[in-house]
Amino acid sequence: MPDRPWLTVIGIGDAGLDSLSEEARQLLADATTVFGGERHLAMLGDTDAETIPWASPFEDSLERLANFAGTPTVVLATGDPMWFGVGATLTRHFPPEAMRVLPAPAAFQLAAARLGWPLQDCACLTVHGRPVEAVARALAPGAQLLIYSADGQSPQALARLLTGRGYGPSRMIVLEHLGGERERVRETTAIGFDFDNIADLNTVAVACVAGRAAEPRPLVAGLPDDAFVHDGKMTKRVLRALALAALSPMSGELLWDVGAGSGSISVEWLRGAVRARAIAIEPVEARRALIAENAATLGVPELAVVGDAAPAAFEGLDQPDAVFIGGGLTDGVFDAAWEALRPGGRMVAHAVTLESEALLIALHERLGGELMRVSVERAEKVGPYRGFKPSMTVVHWHVTKGGSR
Repeated sequence: MPDRPWLTVIGIGDAGLDSLSEEARQLLADATTVFGGERHLAMLGDTDAETIPWASPFEDSLERLANFAGTPTVVLATGDPMWFGVGATLTRHFPPEAMRVLPAPAAFQLAAARLGWPLQDCACLTVHGRPVEAVARALAPGAQLLIYSADGQSPQALARLLTGRGYGPSRMIVLEHLGGERERVRETTAIGFDFDNIADLNTVAVACVAGRAAEPRPLVAGLPDDAFVHDGKMTKRVLRALALAALSPMSGELLWDVGAGSGSISVEWLRGAVRARAIAIEPVEARRALIAENAATLGVPELAVVGDAAPAAFEGLDQPDAVFIGGGLTDGVFDAAWEALRPGGRMVAHAVTLESEALLIALHERLGGELMRVSVERAEKVGPYRGFKPSMTVVHWHVTKGGSR
């Protein structure tokens, strides 16, 4: 382990060099190379260091940065580099002993301080380099959101999203150039949003107020069936809740949703755990469009969709921590999925035909797990009265693959 890391990531505020500590100033003065955005590098003024702006694509800059290993190098970033910042990205490419990070107050912290909002009670989000639809997952009556913007157009896009989801009465506060001489704070409502000349460097605070058209959606599994657009091929609410309980979404884990249909399983998997990932595998093009629409509407636009049929679709995919097979157990689908499943991973399969039911019975005998037949009856009109009408019986099987996680 070296005595001193060669790479220093320095968070800098809108006040520029005046926002830096003495330690940060000294490390910046000692650096022979400084990487950063054009705005950050412009704050340096005259310097003897070589200044290198980030390239596009960003991966090219990472390769160039690695070439300076062993020499005093600084990366400048906004606020706290480890909070939706470049520091978090660098930790995936450089070992911790090679880096030191000196954060400045983050925009989230400054915004919470200006508004008097306890930061621990806020949902801290970003639309910088991410779809604005991802914010929809956090919408709830009374929720307080702090959102990093991508640019000056982001507040308007957020106002449209809020209004479109029935949260038009929500308070929106746009905070520009926090901590700098050009700091400005303006407040309006989502439905009444009409600000112009918004600085690219801004953070948006939202105090969510549900209008009459809002349909608040909980994050627990089992959303109503009408929360999804579908063509009839969808795991219905009761069976979906059962499947997701067995799949057990965990932070950072990956689901393969095989024969995804409307994507209801993979959408709810992503809503159920932070940093979870999911791949919806669906060969029918029209259904893939439904999956994308459901993912955007329900706040998980990061859902990946693969169009090939299983098991050929599995080629090249990351190893899953959980697999759901809602149909198509024949043609080697199960064997290929089971082989790919990580030790300790969860497999869940549903069957509605006699042929696929027989397959699950045989798999249960061979691999164990839990096998159950589920029949749901719903009260419906029968003439002037009501009666229970049964839905198609579904066989549910789930099992944990042997081995440690």
